[in-house]
Amino acid sequence: MKRYFQMKEQNFNRLRWRRLNIILASLVISFVAVVIKLAYLQIFEGNALAMKAEKQHRQMLDIEGERGNIYDRERRELAVNLDMPSLYGIPSSIDKPQHVAKKISGELNVDPDFLQRRLNNDKHFVWIKRRIQPEIVKKIEAMNLKGLGFAPESKRFYPKRELIGHILGFTNIDSHGLEGLEKYYEESLHGEKGTIVLERDARGRAVLTSTPMDTLKGDDLVLTIDEVIQYITERELDAAVEGHNAAGGIGIVMKPYSGEILAMAVNPKFNPNTPDKYGAGQWRNRIITDVYEPGSTFKIVTASGALEEKLISPNEIVHDGSGSMNFGGGVIHDSHPKGELMSFKDVISHSSNIGAAKIGIRLGKERLYKYIKAFGFGDKSGVDLPGEVRGIVRNPSTWSGRSLATISMGQEIGVTPLQLITAMSVIANGGWLVKPHIVSEIIDVNGNTEKTNTDIVRRVISENTSRKMVKILKTVVSDEGTGKLADIAGFTAAGKTGTAQKIDPETGRYSKNRFVSSFVGFVPADSPEIVILIIVDEPKGVAWGGSVAAPVFKSVAGQTLHYLHIEPEKRQEITIMAGNSIE
Repeated sequence: MKRYFQMKEQNFNRLRWRRLNIILASLVISFVAVVIKLAYLQIFEGNALAMKAEKQHRQMLDIEGERGNIYDRERRELAVNLDMPSLYGIPSSIDKPQHVAKKISGELNVDPDFLQRRLNNDKHFVWIKRRIQPEIVKKIEAMNLKGLGFAPESKRFYPKRELIGHILGFTNIDSHGLEGLEKYYEESLHGEKGTIVLERDARGRAVLTSTPMDTLKGDDLVLTIDEVIQYITERELDAAVEGHNAAGGIGIVMKPYSGEILAMAVNPKFNPNTPDKYGAGQWRNRIITDVYEPGSTFKIVTASGALEEKLISPNEIVHDGSGSMNFGGGVIHDSHPKGELMSFKDVISHSSNIGAAKIGIRLGKERLYKYIKAFGFGDKSGVDLPGEVRGIVRNPSTWSGRSLATISMGQEIGVTPLQLITAMSVIANGGWLVKPHIVSEIIDVNGNTEKTNTDIVRRVISENTSRKMVKILKTVVSDEGTGKLADIAGFTAAGKTGTAQKIDPETGRYSKNRFVSSFVGFVPADSPEIVILIIVDEPKGVAWGGSVAAPVFKSVAGQTLHYLHIEPEKRQEITIMAGNSIE
């Protein structure tokens, strides 16, 4: 019996040691497995896990970089940045969202229920209001509310307000350009983004621990625009629009040899600091986005083409002076029939529709179309602004029997104001089509400068033809021309008037009381410093371009020449007697 119990005890001990060995072996194997796993994680996945842990501990928030400034040609500020902090919230650190929302809603002028919803969620970070005025920042800081803070940001500001508004455009809340130069040069102006770090404390609450890092300011722009000339142009244009109770107006001042735009005015104006107060139609720069029938100002193309092709001479008689002409199944009228023989130059100086039609007929539709395209119509000018359109120029194969005559005098064609002043620059500069531009320099954060060079597109007419056209266009501004009110004391000007009927949208026919009055010209005529286009849209009462737009040209040109210190010239009297050769 004793032996039996001894054997039992021995078996039990062996079983116990066996179990202990199994447990010990299992522990050893588990330990080795853990060590292997840790070694694997450390060696092969260490970096990835460290990054994951870092992300769980901290969050990187993007902050927009500071935009580059915009200056006029004399380095006067046109678009700058103002430091305006943005208010953020850390919901996990806010114990009473309703209380906080109620306290700050009045200062922010934001619905408290909306703020409560923003603060009462499971997000670690929320923007409450972006770019707040300094006085409001001080008031909220004084409340010393837990879970709220301010991050540094900047807001775009246009110190000249309405002045140059259509050129500059504006940005959105995230400092991205939406209109004008701000949009066209977005890539250059927009600064590189930086970051702010949002860390979590031991309780998992988010805390903002740094100011923006790695931000880089965008490039600065220096414009061809001169603030003073822009002011002169806008002021005189506004006065004309108001004086004639017109729907609006346009004014452009440009250098004919370089294509530099010195002023670009649109009426009605808008303030880019508060774009939301205006309709989208008031934002657009109608100088490049809208087309219109130019009327008699377009006769410079017809006349230049006929002279270039040597089809006619300036003193050649082309019209008998009657008031109407049948052509293409319709009748062409002269508004003020002269009643006597008219030479080529008389047709231009007196703006005869019939005479222009006869010149166009002699030129022919294929050659007329060639010069229309050569002068840049029907194509974008390439100006560095967004939204430019091509205009409306139909292929001769689609012209009606009347089109040759009507296009020759500026109907059945749609042009932009910028295309028209660029075309007049061809005559002023000796025959070259020059690409217009509005930015002269781009300056990066290191001070490196990229200058914009003059871009000559092509020769359109010969220098000889250009000189002949200049002499003819001088007569327009003489005592007997349609543009005599554009005459500037001390200077000889050259130009062309235009009075175009607008299409009545209800009838589809030319309106009898809605007109576009215009004058485009350059001064001094024989050595042009500036080309100016003035357009007054739908003036009430007298609508002739020579009566409405020409005086504005005179005023803008006179003040601009004085500002640029251009000395008056020794003038010679200009006569337009039929026998006086100007070839």
